[in-house]
Amino acid sequence: MASTSTLTDDNPSPSPALSRSLHEISRRYQHVLDKSVPFILRRWIGLGAVASLYAIRVYFVQGFHIVSYALGIYVLNLLIAFLSPQVDPEIGDGGGALPVRESDEFRPFVRRLPEFKFWYSLTKAFCIAFLMTFNAVFDVPVFWPILLFYWFVLFTLTMRRQIQHMIRYKYVPFSFGKKRYDGKRSSAEEGVSLLKD
Repeated sequence: MASTSTLTDDNPSPSPALSRSLHEISRRYQHVLDKSVPFILRRWIGLGAVASLYAIRVYFVQGFHIVSYALGIYVLNLLIAFLSPQVDPEIGDGGGALPVRESDEFRPFVRRLPEFKFWYSLTKAFCIAFLMTFNAVFDVPVFWPILLFYWFVLFTLTMRRQIQHMIRYKYVPFSFGKKRYDGKRSSAEEGVSLLKD
């Protein structure tokens, strides 16, 4: 027994070094992601570039319609989660439910899928789909107009249901056009309020 323990002590396996390296790479990757959070426009422009690269690849290869269809279904699923409130008012009376009547207390809209996770999931999906276009296994011959038509029907029905849900429970999942109260007042407003006091 003593001889086997000395053999393993003298010849360490590469797994601790490999796991340390993978942990360091994962930590650096997470650091880059964390630093990219405030740069919303740049992130979405990058996603547009990745999506365009995928579209160009599929156009020139003239194939991988099943991959594109699956990507479209996944994007639709993410979009619905992005537009939906975290607590669905139809399900029950949750703590974060949306106000239904005028007398209800104001609660801000909280998404089921936050913007950063939406962007990150879309970016990963387009990158994975792009890599799948290099493997002939995923190039299944299919009549693509039927898939495209079915996706548009699915998109129309799903978005109509989502918009009806938004109208019924009176919520808007976007922040543009809403009043913002920053708590900062201009010097002219401060002077007027001082004169009134």
